[in-house]
Amino acid sequence: MKAIIQKEFGGPDVLLFEEMERPKISAGECLLKVAFTSVNYADIKTRKGNKGKGQFPLLLGLDAAGIIEETHPHSGFSKGDRVVAFPKYGSYAEYVIADERLVYKIPESLSFEQAAAMPTVSFLAFILLHEIGQIKKTDTIVIHSAAGGVGSMLVQLAKSFGAQKIICTVGHMDKAKYVKDLGADLVCTYDSFVEEVLYHTDGQGANVIFDSVAGEVTGKSLECLALYGTLVQFGNSSGLPGTFTTNDVHSSCRSIKGFSLGTTRKQDPARLASIAAQVIELIALHQVALPIAHIFTLQDASEAHRLMESRNYEGKILLRVESKGIAL
Repeated sequence: MKAIIQKEFGGPDVLLFEEMERPKISAGECLLKVAFTSVNYADIKTRKGNKGKGQFPLLLGLDAAGIIEETHPHSGFSKGDRVVAFPKYGSYAEYVIADERLVYKIPESLSFEQAAAMPTVSFLAFILLHEIGQIKKTDTIVIHSAAGGVGSMLVQLAKSFGAQKIICTVGHMDKAKYVKDLGADLVCTYDSFVEEVLYHTDGQGANVIFDSVAGEVTGKSLECLALYGTLVQFGNSSGLPGTFTTNDVHSSCRSIKGFSLGTTRKQDPARLASIAAQVIELIALHQVALPIAHIFTLQDASEAHRLMESRNYEGKILLRVESKGIAL
């Protein structure tokens, strides 16, 4: 089968389009024929070696959409089932294996493109809003990096839920219209968001802030987080750690919560089944949608990575992997 592999850490050019052996399933696993996979910022960090040591050759990719090719007897899946999944060893390949607990059926009404854009960012956004942030309709919330994949879904889900005020940040204001069209009430830059949040909340601050950037953005977020508010930290796309002290939380009764979808996939995969059902239904019914910035072919994965690193895009970046035997 064809796959994108890397044999060393580095820039986009280390991604090689090569032939590799088709994986074999073990008990409790499925083999998927991949139609589309998405590119996530975690792929960039892994490619560079920023997520620890890798075992080469390395296969990138967190999620995939396609059809079941092979299962074991007594599986809950059958050959030909349309699914999304979190593959075991990466998803930039024509065939991947996945733990059945991390495979989810999708309806015919949901295209493979939308399905591939969904798992990582949509499942994560749903959990962040409703389980970690526990937002209320009366809340003012801040969503950092709102034009990215997770940000795009956070905005839509918060709007659908009925959050009172949604304030978003972007790297450049040329993305403001895109974010407002998703449902944001106010869009600002990282340089101005503290002042904007305090102004639009009469100095009280935001009730919940979603931070995937870290670095100095974390500290600034605490400057405009309300008493009893919650800072939800789920990434560090800046490449720098965010810092805070105990004085930032105890006297103000504020909370700082962290969450990782990757950790949850490994440590508590069963937790995601009910989330998947709710999110798939929302997207299949077109109540929310993930804008797709660009679709590259599998062999152009390096170009997809360059676009993601440029940050000059809005929504999700996909790789089209395989069409033979798959009705797209």
